[in-house]
Amino acid sequence: MDNRKRPELTPEEQQRRMRLPRQEDREMLGVVSGMMGASRMKVACKDGKERMCRIPGRMKNTIWVKEGDVVIMKPWEIQGDIKGDIVWRYNPLQARILKEKGYI
Repeated sequence: MDNRKRPELTPEEQQRRMRLPRQEDREMLGVVSGMMGASRMKVACKDGKERMCRIPGRMKNTIWVKEGDVVIMKPWEIQGDIKGDIVWRYNPLQARILKEKGYI
């Protein structure tokens, strides 16, 4: 096993590598506004709606989301106006870059 640490990315490199929502997948940005328990949370979405979102099982142990985090969420096919899945969480530096660029 390789024990070398990955070099830290500069803010410019993080901005270039940053994942943005995909329009073809109906993804959108949102901010977590409340924790509901059982890996569910309320997310204030970019389209002005507040949705109950969950973290899918495949991601439950890999991302830790807390109130105030900026996330990418994908509305469900059925009940898409009120429910969705969280597919990505931005770190604080990436969230600041998104706010500076006007995405949020």
